[in-house]
Amino acid sequence: MKFLKTYIEDFWHLLFPHICEACGNALNKGEEILCFQCLYDLPRTDYSEFLENPITELFAGRLKIEKATALFTFHKGSRFRKLLHSLKYKNKPEIGIILGKELAAQMLKSKNFLDIDFLIPVPLHPKRKKQRGYNQSEMIAKGISQITKIPLSIENLVRNKETVTQTKMTKEERWTNVSGKFSIKNPAQLKGKHVMLIDDVVTTGSTMEACGEILLSVENLKLSIAVLAKA
Repeated sequence: MKFLKTYIEDFWHLLFPHICEACGNALNKGEEILCFQCLYDLPRTDYSEFLENPITELFAGRLKIEKATALFTFHKGSRFRKLLHSLKYKNKPEIGIILGKELAAQMLKSKNFLDIDFLIPVPLHPKRKKQRGYNQSEMIAKGISQITKIPLSIENLVRNKETVTQTKMTKEERWTNVSGKFSIKNPAQLKGKHVMLIDDVVTTGSTMEACGEILLSVENLKLSIAVLAKA
């Protein structure tokens, strides 16, 4: 029976192969979402190893953060840009989870992130989350949590007003778009805690800054940041 099931699965995969979300090639048996070659080729950073890196430099003078990291960097035209687009707009939440696990492994290896109390994904407005079906930042946070065992805080930080896409906005326009749009429902839960804010991509940092400002209004809160990619 087990042999027959395996035979049917292999035959079905031959007729309708799953493809790698980054390069578009057919996945081999044992590969999931991304082929092993694309996972190997990810332009990974070493940010987790250093307390000063391009992410902390981005927020210097703007936001008081303890630590920050990104799994990889990418540029316009990169196949990994397509991967992040699929995560956000193509109903592929599993991409966030698998890449969140990769980021978590990198964080654990560095041993610089062992004192985090909560993972907090950048929230979507409820209307946007309903349209999309999920929050991509929450999927990333779930992947990180599965590996690190750091608990999630999903409902505390909320987006009060819906914002428009920031893809073609200037830095100033991005800040205007997100400033004052977030709030905290239960500050007592976060008092004196070290929280890590999670998002998919950081470009100008406006969204992370807006979220970080409201989080740092909580008494004795420490803030760190983790993203999948730095653009």
